[in-house]
Amino acid sequence: MVDFAQFVKMLVDEEYPDVENIRLVMDNLNTHKEKSFYEAFGEGEAEMILSKIEFHYTPKHASWLNAAEIEINVMDIECTDRRIGDMEILTHEVTAWTRRRNDDEKKINWGFTRRKADKKLSKYYV
Repeated sequence: MVDFAQFVKMLVDEEYPDVENIRLVMDNLNTHKEKSFYEAFGEGEAEMILSKIEFHYTPKHASWLNAAEIEINVMDIECTDRRIGDMEILTHEVTAWTRRRNDDEKKINWGFTRRKADKKLSKYYV
């Protein structure tokens, strides 16, 4: 719990200090809740951090992780398929790969259609 809260605090304080609202899309893991911030920092600091965060949780029973796993696999094949013993080189390599992938507008051909999602997830709809 503390690791997650500290990571988000770093986003708020160091990475995006001038941003009013940071939207986080994540799974429903129990550490990804507001309670983590109160346990890690206390009420005042937790509320300051949480005032800048907007949580968006993925469905509990959807396969959203597949997209992330596919992208990580492509990165491993195209970029990190070897031992890289230096953090600076690793950072440079992954940054260059990410830029190239984004510039080429690479996409995942996702076969899970809305119709399939509606059928599979309909019992979870309110």
